[in-house]
Amino acid sequence: MASAVSVSLAASSSPLAATSRAGAGAPRPHHALPPARGPRSQAQALRAVSGPAVSRRWGVGRGATVVCAVQGQDTTIQVPDVTKTTWQSLVIESEIPVLVGFWASWCGPCKMIDPAIGKLSKEYEGKLKCYKLNTDENPDIASQYGVRSIPTMMIFKNGEKKDAVIGAVPESTLITCIEKFTERGK
Repeated sequence: MASAVSVSLAASSSPLAATSRAGAGAPRPHHALPPARGPRSQAQALRAVSGPAVSRRWGVGRGATVVCAVQGQDTTIQVPDVTKTTWQSLVIESEIPVLVGFWASWCGPCKMIDPAIGKLSKEYEGKLKCYKLNTDENPDIASQYGVRSIPTMMIFKNGEKKDAVIGAVPESTLITCIEKFTERGK
């Protein structure tokens, strides 16, 4: 299945774009280059205007931005939240192992590892439940389990803390930890 990909070149801040916007009849600034003809001379004009930081491969100079986006496709899997009020029913009383990610909205590494937790929740569906707990909103639970830095991922089985992984670790590290406590690992 093919997906539409849109690419835009925002070169409004590029010096070359400024000279091309001047129009044919408008006076040109004294530093403007003559109009480039052909692909080779256009790249040479970009290099002359932009300096040595021009990428020869892409023909893009300083100030230009390339933006790529996949349209109509959300690739992230949202991990549900657990709170102080739902902790007992969702984590402690769960029939299957539970992975809880302790995080905060201001934490960059927490945002980096969130897609991996979402992916694992899909891969281990029926064998592992995944939740995230905002430590700013639920400090009691975080301190009860000794969470001192975030992100921290904890595995609970039969209502007990079994293992913890601290930091934005690779997905393989989380898989190794999960495999110890799920049916897939046995």
